[in-house]
This record gives sequence, structure tokens and C-alpha cells, in this order.
Amino acid sequence: MPVSLSPNSLPLPERSRDALSQPKRRQGESDADSLRETRIKRIVILISGRGSNMQAILEAGLPVEIAAVISNKPEAKGLEIAARHGVATAVVDHRQHASRSQFDTALAEEIDRFRPDLVVLAGFMRILTADFVNRYLGRLINIHPALLPAFPGLDTHEKALQEGVRIHGCTVHFVTPTVDHGPIISQAAVPVLPGDTPDSLAARVLEQEHQIYPEAIRWFAEGRLALENNRVRADISQASAPALRSPWAA
Repeated sequence: MPVSLSPNSLPLPERSRDALSQPKRRQGESDADSLRETRIKRIVILISGRGSNMQAILEAGLPVEIAAVISNKPEAKGLEIAARHGVATAVVDHRQHASRSQFDTALAEEIDRFRPDLVVLAGFMRILTADFVNRYLGRLINIHPALLPAFPGLDTHEKALQEGVRIHGCTVHFVTPTVDHGPIISQAAVPVLPGDTPDSLAARVLEQEHQIYPEAIRWFAEGRLALENNRVRADISQASAPALRSPWAA
């Protein structure tokens, strides 16, 4: 059975908050109040292809407003799915820009038209410049098909099989200028089974991606996440879960 590995709540002593911190608490506001806001959050989703994680987010019934889905490829199948869900779509074609920085500038201008509280990378296959990432620092998240910090980059399922790991999975994290790196919000793990291929392992991991990505967005929307000292503090109740062992002896 897959096991969701959500972040443990961190203790709350006085700490100096890092660059990704949430706004300072208002006078008279409690710990719980400081983590929650009632205003509906606006979300912009970035895609490059079919958008299966985007579709899972659209169909999860989250307490957010999906303001737009933006792709760097006009042929991305996910744009059709978003349109069928009544979501505004836009294209910023990276091939129409002479440099990565020019593309990122144009992309940021398009994103900002929708005034998002959170930018969600859902299969967006572009390496973003530090200037772009810093523009949205603390409100830009990604899902990666591996248990970071293991296997950053592409071909994660092939790498997992090549290395002979027994457990694989996916990670939702805040984005930093370092590719596939940043404070971890949640993870889910699955066993690597005998006879697995990259495709079969990818399918097993993808099922978990569709579960934990909407969940992480819900936590953000409900004000349950805070960043302290480059770690995520999550104000969520956590039930104990069995350990995931692989192989599992009958």
C-alpha cells in the first residue's frame, strides 16, 4: 500500500524567519489564526503537456479559484481539458523568445494578469531563471516524480530502477532557484515491484501525485503552511501510518 508521508509539525519556539516566510502575525492573532486566512486563493497552473496533475487539481473540489492555466506550448493537450472545465487559458510560447530570461519575463507578465496567490507547476517542462523564481518565492510549488532529494531531473523512474531502490515516490515542494530543490511540503511513497518497468512504476507514482498535489494546494489555500528556516511547518492533524516496507515478506 502506498503511504503518504506528510511533513511533521515543527515546534514553535521563537525563530528568525527566512526569505520564504509568511507575513508577520497581526496583533492579538493566535498561532492557529496566523496560519489560516478566509479569502479564497487565486491559483495559476503552468503546464507543458497533457496536464494530468492539472486535471486532478481541477477535479478535486478545492476551496480555490483556478484563475488560469498557462502553457509554453500551444499544442498542449491540457489546454483543452482546462477549457472544458471553464478555466481561462493562455499560451506563452518559449520558441517565440530569443532567450530564457525574455521568455520568463513574458511568462511572468502573463501570470501577473491573473493576480495569483499561488503558482502551480504541473508538468511545466522549463527550467526557470532565478529572477522568475524569486519573483514568486514562497508562492510557487512543484511536484517531482521522486522522493527528493533523490533523483532530481528527468528520467526519475529509469534512475530508480537502475539504482535498485525498493521504494520510490513523489514530492511536492516549494520552488527555489536550484532545480528540483526546495522546502518539502509532502511526499508519497510506493514500492518498487519485481518486474517493474519505467512505465509501470511511473503509473504507480502518478496515482499518488494525483492525491498529494491537490492536498498540498488545499493546505496552502487554508493557510496551513508556513516556512521557517527553510522547512515547511504544516498545521495539520496527522494519524499514525504503517511503515512502507519493500520487499514485504508474507
